[in-house]
Amino acid sequence: MDNITINTMDMMDTHVTELEKDIIKEILNIGLARAADSFATIAKDKVMLKVPDVQLIEVKDLISLIAKYENSHFIIQSDIKGDFNGATLMLFSDEHIALLSNVCLSMLNVQKGELNVMQESLLLEISNIITGALVTQLANILKSNIYGSPPKAPKSHIANSLKDILVQHPLFQPLVFTVITKFQHNSKDIELPLLLFFDSSTLLKMLEIIRTFKV
Repeated sequence: MDNITINTMDMMDTHVTELEKDIIKEILNIGLARAADSFATIAKDKVMLKVPDVQLIEVKDLISLIAKYENSHFIIQSDIKGDFNGATLMLFSDEHIALLSNVCLSMLNVQKGELNVMQESLLLEISNIITGALVTQLANILKSNIYGSPPKAPKSHIANSLKDILVQHPLFQPLVFTVITKFQHNSKDIELPLLLFFDSSTLLKMLEIIRTFKV
C-alpha cells in the first residue's frame, strides 16, 4: 500500500483502552469482510479488506494528508450520516485505475489522465459497494441508524469538500482508520489505500455502545 504518514496525537490512550480500540477495529473488520465479498463480485477474484491501524489526528493534519494525494490519485468520497458522522475516501492511482478498468471493463492499454464516463462510474460503484456494505454491518452490530450517502468525485480540491463537513461539526477530531484493500487478479496483487474516519462525537457513541457489551 502507498506509504501514509500521519503526525498523530497520542490522545486515544487517554480516552480509549487498548481493548476498546481492538473491539472497534474488530467491529470494522467484520463490516469490511462483507464489503470484500461484495467487491469480489466486481473484481472477479479474491478480495481482502482489513483495518491495520487506528489513529486520532487533528483536522489540519487530515486535510494536509489528503491534499498530498490530489495530484497522484483519483479520490472518491462517501459520507456516513445518521447517528454517526464520518466519511470514507478511496484513493485510486493510475495503476489501480488501469487494472480495475482491465478486470472490470475489459479495457486494454488504458491511458493515464482523465477518466471516461465508464471508468468514473466504476470507481463510484466500487466506493458505493464498500461503504454501503460496511455501513450496513455497522448499523446491525451497533444497532444504530446510519447510512451512506451516494459517493462523489469532488471536482474542486478535496480539502474544500472535507471542510464542508468540518465546518458543520466544529468539534470534529477525526478518528482515522487506514484500510488495506487488496484483491488478486492473474496472481497479481493490488492494494488500494482507503481512509475511513469518524468525528469525536461518533467515537463517544461507539464507546458507549461497546461498553454495554462488557459483562
